[in-house]
Order: sequence, then structure tokens, then C-alpha cells
Amino acid sequence: MNPQYSLQDVTRCNLCETAIVHSYCDICHVNLCKPCVVDHISDGYDKHRIVPFRKRKSIFIYPKCGSHLQKACEFQCKTCVVFVCSSCIASEQHRGHIFVEVVEVYNLKKEIIKRDAAEIEIRISPTYKEIVHDIENQFFNFDGSYENITTDINKQGEELHKEIDLVINEMKTEISEMKVKHRDLLHKHLVKTKQKHALIKRTLLELKEIQKSNVVSLTIDYNSKISEFNKLPSKTLLPTFTSKPIDHKKLRSFLGNITPLYIAKEGNILSAELLDYPEVVAIIPTGYDKLRKVSCINEEQIWTSGQPSDLKCFNIKGALLQTINTFVRKCSIDIILDIDGDLIYTDWFTKTVYKVDVKNDQTEELIRLQGWTPCYMCVTSTGDLLVTMYNDDENQSKVVRFSGLTETQTIQFDEKGKPLYSGNIHTKYITENRNHDICVADSSAGAVVVVNQEGKLRYRYSGDPSVDTFRPFEPYGVITDSQGRILTADRRNHCIHILDQNVTFLRCIDNCDLNNPWGLCVDKSDNLFVCEYYDGNIKKIKYLK
Repeated sequence: MNPQYSLQDVTRCNLCETAIVHSYCDICHVNLCKPCVVDHISDGYDKHRIVPFRKRKSIFIYPKCGSHLQKACEFQCKTCVVFVCSSCIASEQHRGHIFVEVVEVYNLKKEIIKRDAAEIEIRISPTYKEIVHDIENQFFNFDGSYENITTDINKQGEELHKEIDLVINEMKTEISEMKVKHRDLLHKHLVKTKQKHALIKRTLLELKEIQKSNVVSLTIDYNSKISEFNKLPSKTLLPTFTSKPIDHKKLRSFLGNITPLYIAKEGNILSAELLDYPEVVAIIPTGYDKLRKVSCINEEQIWTSGQPSDLKCFNIKGALLQTINTFVRKCSIDIILDIDGDLIYTDWFTKTVYKVDVKNDQTEELIRLQGWTPCYMCVTSTGDLLVTMYNDDENQSKVVRFSGLTETQTIQFDEKGKPLYSGNIHTKYITENRNHDICVADSSAGAVVVVNQEGKLRYRYSGDPSVDTFRPFEPYGVITDSQGRILTADRRNHCIHILDQNVTFLRCIDNCDLNNPWGLCVDKSDNLFVCEYYDGNIKKIKYLK
């Protein structure tokens, strides 16, 4: 039995492990009996802090001052964000700075730690436990799940084979019936043709007799039958079978579709709830006359575009870090950051998409179109580029997917052949959701159009009657967050609509004094960045708890 414990679970001294505890060292975090206190402080009393066991951890252990070794730092300089002692406060280095007691910071942090611990214990840890359980179940059922998919494919293949065999048998039956009918027609046709041929031969013999005869009446009574004989019998042709080339893609689409393996991005916010009152936490003046788009990875690299056409990079404090001259005549329509951190922008005058190596400030032509003007873009989770564009006649719009430099998909019409998007030059921002849905904010149509990865229409959101609006819904910027929520800027009504991935309206951000919100962006922490078109400001908005 461990002598440190008894049946009554009495706390024992950590040094001798037999005597009942009496004191506690708040620095070393050691339980001490009366005799062991002397031994514990034998290396220097100032190195320890002995308190009654009941009051353990009740005395603050302040950090030692690096500049004044005999003093403890009981304050924090808010200006420098460092711990300071009383001598530091009086020094020239911290003249005019703002100070706060370390105890105040400590208590605030303790509350945060208490809240975080409760959240981890109540919400986060159980959620991870469930996720682990789900993953273990996936492993347990892994082979079986894939076997089920393969079985479904085989069943569908068998059904397709049955349908093919059915069609083949139908065609064979059709040919058999045609054969019987054709034989009967041929027989009747043969009899009729032989009869006419016999008549022709008799007529020929009669004509030869008339030629030899000198009987006047035979010659005069003769009526020519050449016109009748010139009408040749109709022909019956054998039926033919014309095979068509087998289109592998269409055949595969008949069989069915396999949804791609979805791997969620690491770092997604766990079940973050919407704030009742979103708040502006930062404002960045950009200097643009008309600010169109913002794209960022983090708070240290916030790229912007608008009019004038230069591309600017700011940090969250509003410091201008880099400017790239695009030489665009008026303004670039859209900018995005690709998965490598390089900038991609569109130029509607040259119908070109450009890529900029921001580290070396080198620009290269990526895509040049003929007959179509590229407008707005997004980079998908697989690295593809989705581009909205309109034709030269300004009466058609479409979305085109580029894998590298190759056009691999066009999304333009629904299953009934009707256009998915308004056919004009008006704003059509685009983004991809976490479930691979493609969302287009069609400002002219007054709708957010959502199609799946194959380009089939899923939803069309045209505003919500619960939103207090003065003008019709007119979406401009559109973006999705880590939870699959869709956020779109209602420019005319100066607010942001938040939808779930099935375009169910969740709430509206209308309390942040937004003025003509345009382009949108969310960072990895789901902070929302909003462009104010005429003011030229970017507002960073916290909208999640």
C-alpha cells in the first residue's frame, strides 16, 4: 500500500511520504509537513513561498523582472505588451505608456481559461469523441462499404445489360416482322411484274404481226402502250442497320455518377454559431475610388482590386505592403489567390486572365478567350479555375471550368434547355462550397443560383421576405465559409444575407453600417471581409461566436 495514502485518504507530505501535510510551497507545488519545511527551504528562503495547506495556490507568483532582478513584475505595459516592475514604470523606456495590474490580466485570462475548459469538456471533446467513433466505424465498415458501391455498380450494369438486350431483341423482332412482310410484298410484286412482262411480250408479238399486215384497220386502231410500259415497277429495298459510335462519356452517364471523395479542410470551425449582433472589428481604407474585390489568406496578406486598376496588398492594420501595376485600361474585374498564393485577375478589355507571381512581381498570360469576356472567378478545392463570362453580343452568360489551361466543363443551361444565368454583362460573382456546389450571385436576375458539381440546378435564392428591405434583392459578392454557409452582399439594401448550403435563410448582417457592400472574402478563421464600393473601405466583421 502506498504510504502517501491511508484508508481515510489523508494527504501526506511529498518529502517524507508519512506525516500529514501541514504546509504547501506555492512555487514548487509540493505538500510539506512541519519538519520537512526546514529541509525544503534549506537552499534559500527567497526561492520558495511557504503557505498553509488550506491557502495553497492563493498567492500570485509574479514573473521576475529581467531588468531589475530583485523585483517582480506586478504590472503589464499595454503599449509594449510586456511585464514590468515598478522601476520599469518609472523608466524612460516606458514614459507615457499605459499600464495595467498583472492581477487584472490574470483574472481575465482565468475566466477565459475557465470558459475554454468548459467548452472543451462540454462541446469540443464530446464532438471529437463522436468523430473518432465515426472514423473507427468507417474503418470497420471500410471494405464492406466499397464492396456495396461495387455491388451497386454491378447491379446497375446488369440492369443496363438487360435494357441493351431488350432493345436488341426488340430490333431483332422488328427485323423478323419486316422480313415476313417484305417476303409477302416481294411475292406480290413479282407476280404483278411477271404479268406485266407477259403483257409486254404479247404486245411485242402483236406489233410485229401488224407490221407485216396490210390490213388498214389494224394499223389505224392501234393505241400505243409505251407510256404505260415506261412506268417501271417500284423497287423494294432491304432494310439496313446503321450503327452509331459508342460515346464512352454518355454511356458512363447512363450507368450513373460516382460522387468524388470529399476531404474537408483541416481547421474548420467546430459548429460555430452565428452571433446575434455581428461586429466590425477592423476597417482598412484602401484609397480606391471604387473598391470591387478583396481576397486574403490571413490578416497579413489582404489583396484588393478596383478603380484605379492597381492591385494593392494591405495588412489588418491598414499598412500598404505591396502594389502591382496591371496596366489594365480601367479596372480589373476580379482577383483571387490560388492555392500557391499567387494572384489571378481578369482584364475584360483584352478578354484575358492573368497570373501574378507576387513574390517576384512577374505577370504571365494564363487564358485568352475569343468571343467571350472573362469576368469573375474562384479557385476550387481541387485547384480548378471557375470563370463566369459573357459573349460578344452580350446576350449569353456561362460558367467555364479550367483544369490547368484546358476547358473541361461548361455550365450554361438547365435540364430543360433554359439559361441558368441572365444573358448580359452585369455582375456575376462565383464561389465553390465545401460540398462542391457552385454558387453564382446573378445581380441582374436578383438571385443566387446554386448548381451541383455536374452543373445541374439545385436551388435559386431570390431574397427572404423577413429581411427589411427598401429595394429588390440584388446580390453582388458571394462567398462560403467553413460550415458551408453562403454569404452574399445585397448591395442596394446595404446588408449581407447568410444562408445554409441548401439556401435556407439564416440571418442578415444589417447592423454594421455597411455602405454599398460589393466583394466578399472569408479567411481561414471565418472572419468576413467586406468591400464598400464607393467608400473604398474594407470592413472585417466577426459574425460567429
